[in-house]
Amino acid sequence: MAQNLIEKIAQRFAVGLETGHEVHSGDYIMIQPAYVMTHDNTGAVIPKFLKIGAKKLFNPRQVVHTLDHNIQDKSEKNLQKYRKIEAFSREMGADFYPAGRGIGHQIMCEEGYAWPGTMVVASDSHSNMYGGLGCLGTPIVRTDAAAVWASGKTWWQVPPAVKVELRGELRPGVTGKDVIIALAGYFGNDEVLNHAIEFTGEGIRHLSIDQRLTIANMTTEWGALAGVFPVDEKTIEWLESRAQYVKERGLAGVPSDADGKGEHPRLNEKRIRELKNNKLTADADAYYAKEIVLDLESVVPYAAGPDTVKVINPVSELAKKNIKINKAYLVSCVNSRLEDIAQAAEVIKGKKVAPHVKFYIAAASADVQKEAEKHGYWQTLLNAGAVPLPPGCGPCIGLGSGLLEDGEVGISATNRNFKGRMGSRNAQAYLASPAVVAASAVSGKIDTPYHMEPVQPKAEIKINPAPKAAQKRVTVLPDFPSSVKGELLFCPQDNLNTDGIFPGKYTYIDDFTPQQQAQVVMENYDPEFVKIMKNGDILAGGFNFGTGSSREQAATALKYAGIRLLIAGSFSETYKRNAVNNGFIVIEAPELVKDLKARFGSERPTIRTDLTAVVDFKDASITVNGKSYAFNPYGAAAQEIIIAGGLENWVKNNL
Repeated sequence: MAQNLIEKIAQRFAVGLETGHEVHSGDYIMIQPAYVMTHDNTGAVIPKFLKIGAKKLFNPRQVVHTLDHNIQDKSEKNLQKYRKIEAFSREMGADFYPAGRGIGHQIMCEEGYAWPGTMVVASDSHSNMYGGLGCLGTPIVRTDAAAVWASGKTWWQVPPAVKVELRGELRPGVTGKDVIIALAGYFGNDEVLNHAIEFTGEGIRHLSIDQRLTIANMTTEWGALAGVFPVDEKTIEWLESRAQYVKERGLAGVPSDADGKGEHPRLNEKRIRELKNNKLTADADAYYAKEIVLDLESVVPYAAGPDTVKVINPVSELAKKNIKINKAYLVSCVNSRLEDIAQAAEVIKGKKVAPHVKFYIAAASADVQKEAEKHGYWQTLLNAGAVPLPPGCGPCIGLGSGLLEDGEVGISATNRNFKGRMGSRNAQAYLASPAVVAASAVSGKIDTPYHMEPVQPKAEIKINPAPKAAQKRVTVLPDFPSSVKGELLFCPQDNLNTDGIFPGKYTYIDDFTPQQQAQVVMENYDPEFVKIMKNGDILAGGFNFGTGSSREQAATALKYAGIRLLIAGSFSETYKRNAVNNGFIVIEAPELVKDLKARFGSERPTIRTDLTAVVDFKDASITVNGKSYAFNPYGAAAQEIIIAGGLENWVKNNL
């Protein structure tokens, strides 16, 4: 059977497959990624790693540590945290990049970790960015990171793929940021939620690598787990240029000159030559769950917001409304590369930032800032009155200087504008391209240097019927149940967030016992839940179950309460990872959930259905009221983790 690009890369990095196993969407597999990156959250991963009982990294060359999130905090507490992370990293022999070198995702690209055709994971949601270079970058949670440190591996369920065809060419003044804002706004009803995106089409050749990295980065906000571009001449040229740059720079600051030959261990001529001769591509007849087409010529400068990525407007229309701003930002991993800084400098050259506006700038890395200074772009922004911040994260995640205060309005070239993320919940945040941000900083209101007549994006979507898969029996490991039977409890709400499942006020009580978790489960969703449920129930939820924060207790509380397993129309990917990582079985069965909604409605938050569900893991089917519903088979990788009681125990057993 044909494979798409996501499936082919996953096949390359899967380990422990049965002979002849061809990887496809829905498969649970064990992966050994080329690299795993953690940033400031390395400090939270370390105790998980030590708790597992690990004494050393499985492969020090696989592990990358970058300090980038809270680098403006010079308090002794934070500096001590940074010293501990650095000491651990150097003791273990990992690749370490100190505060000030840049944002971790940018470093992963600049230093050749995010290599085309490979799979790289990071304990951060914007690892999607690596897809701009043709690398399958995807996020993992902290427990996964500890598992990869200790064993080199973790599990992954291959997501369904969406093909996004880009046609035509962007008009002058329109950027990659406008493309991804258009896609996220025009297709803003979870069309790509928990999918992996493959970008295709002749329009790609007109997009620079910086633009591709921007688009791939914000596929996260669009709801996808990855956004991968093909490898073409521009990819190769970028790698060659970067290899020349690091060659001229020498090996100063390169942690792993492992070959001892005095050349960069990743960005070198031999590796680029091998890539030219072995470009990985999707099969012509590969299956995609959905296909989207966007005409790039129909894209205009957009702003997203306020306070959501999914509400978009042409900036030329917003400019007419005289929306006064207080702060502007050219910062973050999505839009602080050389091309972005150059665009902002071109717009602002010879002008001044409005007196009532603060315009904050930070390069994505020290290398980017050095190049921006070399070309004069950085000084142009400073001459206009911009306020420089160190290369790293900051206002984008509500840390450091320049946060939005009560009643303020900001426009930002960042990737997220959720209420309260960049400061006060009583502020408003819009997202736009660097050029629009610079123009707005000068005008003192949302503005654009490129006044184009607003047009509806020319875009369309096609949903493809699922291919008829050959029915096959799943090998069930000893100690894993071949079937589970239980009464069906139904919580119909879609987008049930983790705070509803496990209230935030209990999250940071470190000695909160499993019994206490069980007593407060679903407290914010339905206070009567614990009275209605019975030990041994099978719980069915709605769609996008477990959205919101990454708290693991939202999975463990249901497990401790006695729920045998959890069924939903779909899950937040983070929730799914936390559930399996804690030995809790979760199954996606959208047709069953649709039938339950049709039969029981959604007026009551918790419904005893008086129905019995039988989950057969050999046939990968659920039988309810005489009707059978298929689900993606639980493969050996997932079964092993469930048997062990979670990922940490699995790693302990395999050390």
